[in-house]
Amino acid sequence: MSNEEWQHEQEFIDLLYDRLTELRDLAETAVHTAVQSPEGNHAQMRLERNVLVAEQSGLLAAFNAGENGLCFGRLAFRDGRDHHIGRIGIRRDDPDRTPLVIDWRAEVARPFYLATGHTPMGLRRRRHITTEGRRVTGLHDEIMDLADAVRTGHEGTDGDTVLLAALDAARTGRMHDIVQTIQAEQDAIIRAPHHGVLVVEGGPGTGKTVVALHRAAYLLYAHREQLARRAVLIVGPNPAFLSYIAEVLPSLGETGVLLATPGELFPGVTATGTDTPEAAEVKGRAAMADALAAAVRDRQALPDSVIVIDHEDGELRLDAGMAQEARRRARETRLPHNLARPHFAFRVIDALTGQLVDRIGADPFGGPNFLGPDDIAQLGKAIATSAEVHGAIDELWPELTPEQLVADFLAEPVHLPDADADAIRRVDGEWTPADVPLLDEAAELLGEDSSAARAAAEAERQELIDYAQGVLDLSYGSRTQEFEDRDDEESEVLAAHDLVDAELLADRHEEADHRSAAERAAADRTWAFGHIIVDEAQELSVMMWRLLMRRCPTRSMTLVGDPAQTAEPGGCGSWETILAPYVGDRWEHVRLGVNYRTPTEIMEVAAQVPRSADPSFAPPRSIRSTGVRPWAHRTDDIPRVAAGAVARESHQDGRLAVIAPPAHHEALAAALPDASAGPSPDLTRPVVLLGPRQAKGLEFDSVIVVEPAELGASDLYVALTRATQRLGVIHTGALPVGLETLAATGSPTPSAP
Repeated sequence: MSNEEWQHEQEFIDLLYDRLTELRDLAETAVHTAVQSPEGNHAQMRLERNVLVAEQSGLLAAFNAGENGLCFGRLAFRDGRDHHIGRIGIRRDDPDRTPLVIDWRAEVARPFYLATGHTPMGLRRRRHITTEGRRVTGLHDEIMDLADAVRTGHEGTDGDTVLLAALDAARTGRMHDIVQTIQAEQDAIIRAPHHGVLVVEGGPGTGKTVVALHRAAYLLYAHREQLARRAVLIVGPNPAFLSYIAEVLPSLGETGVLLATPGELFPGVTATGTDTPEAAEVKGRAAMADALAAAVRDRQALPDSVIVIDHEDGELRLDAGMAQEARRRARETRLPHNLARPHFAFRVIDALTGQLVDRIGADPFGGPNFLGPDDIAQLGKAIATSAEVHGAIDELWPELTPEQLVADFLAEPVHLPDADADAIRRVDGEWTPADVPLLDEAAELLGEDSSAARAAAEAERQELIDYAQGVLDLSYGSRTQEFEDRDDEESEVLAAHDLVDAELLADRHEEADHRSAAERAAADRTWAFGHIIVDEAQELSVMMWRLLMRRCPTRSMTLVGDPAQTAEPGGCGSWETILAPYVGDRWEHVRLGVNYRTPTEIMEVAAQVPRSADPSFAPPRSIRSTGVRPWAHRTDDIPRVAAGAVARESHQDGRLAVIAPPAHHEALAAALPDASAGPSPDLTRPVVLLGPRQAKGLEFDSVIVVEPAELGASDLYVALTRATQRLGVIHTGALPVGLETLAATGSPTPSAP
């Protein structure tokens, strides 16, 4: 029976992959054919072609993503229904398009994650199918109906066998999806309604990040039309984290998602600079919005003395009164600075025109002005085109860019207390992540005048039409004589026909925008996302939340984090602090309480760090035990001992991280030449060297924490909870509060090499 079941599932897997190959070939052919086909002369034809390319390319990406672990489960219902469950849905090539495998996100697949012996949800049995490539390597059956006497030989008494096997597997440096092992509490979060704000809180190892990623995949499945058009944004704490999670959504067949760090959320700026903790905290305060608004108002100036403007009809004098009235009228529009500037300019030009009209056309005997409307209009036009006049306007109300405004503000931080101004003052240097929300705030205050962009686009299009007309003229030069032989009316018709042809030719050669919604969103600061997921949400500042809320006017968001792990000086920490200004108390809070990553031996040690400050602290409950106790080693030569500890771990499978304060990285990197390090380390390497902030959200088989006393409590808690199997600590002085008993409770101290 056992071999028959195995063979049956292998035959099904073979059939499934044959069908996947067919569908992939069809999609590739459709894309190739559409790309190579003529676009036609009509916008509708070009639109249909582009839609076809986009749709088939998306299908092809999903089919390619489903290659590994395509089918992982099977549901046998009491009523005779029998469904295989997989990463993507695939149907047979028959008239009824019968499902071969059901997408894990479909409602009929829910019993795979939720059914229990007490609540079987109509199931007779549930089967977990493990594969390597296209080969079945394991079957595990759970009996849901005890009255069913049929046995396959693959039944197991422990329903968590597959889960524990996945948790104990060696890490690869990339986060894997959990589509085969989603637990009931995780499934409820993944499938929660996408409207409103959902806060997912959980301690280390509770799977909150991977649950959020599966939630993104589910929402794109359940609300495909809306979210594919508006895109989903996932914000992660650092580049290493984004690299770590980058393969999860593609493995689930979803590519229409934008992943970004907070420092990448202002198009055109990549924030690679570093702030001091004090500067980052000041820049993150809500008061910065008021300070920037005041800085903008400062740039709407009044002249200290009369501005004298040379003009061919005599000097023009722009005084404070005229400028003040123009400024008042411009501010009354309540438009952003750059968009209000034309109103200011108009009032100034109008006032200067009136000044000139009074001078030139005044009747010395007090009668009506001699100048008529046409004369006044001509004078106004001359003033409006005067470079000297516009120079004066620029001096009083300059057009500004966000980069220019923020750079000037940081060089001289006005409207801030002296201590805060000193903390953030910077004359030059690279943009930092804390600058990004300031740039975004500045863009809001200044406004974006699209008229120049439209004019440039129209000019570019006209150049393309002119070029196309030239091509037509060369191609149809023989028609010149035909024009000469016809009357004027016929010639005009032919000329109009050629103009239309030139426009169509230009349209056909104009580069179409084939970018995905996510790619277009990355380049558009004003893009409104359909849903935003924020990981380590407790770390973001008030100013960064202002930016994110602007990106999602519908407030459809999933926030993931753990206030106990807040480490950034400007981090909000509290969910109420984050959300109250935007949604009040209209948000849902759920907490994940099971630690799937960290074994009991490590969690017992790590929990002492926050517990030393808060005796009521309750860590997540670990479901695994490895029997390996953490160790500690005291030394005067950290690099040498770290190198020895890494060497001793080298025979183990998986990945090892050395987590140390940045001040020790140079010496450790020299002692660990094979370790990957830097701002964006290669997490697939056997050994990586990280700072505690870089390690957020990551996991490794083994972790060595260096000099824990130099880490803040939150950073230390994060560092200690990254390991899935083994943990060691190397230190020179006394262990910090909470870890005093580590050496006594751990395994024998490793000998120094």
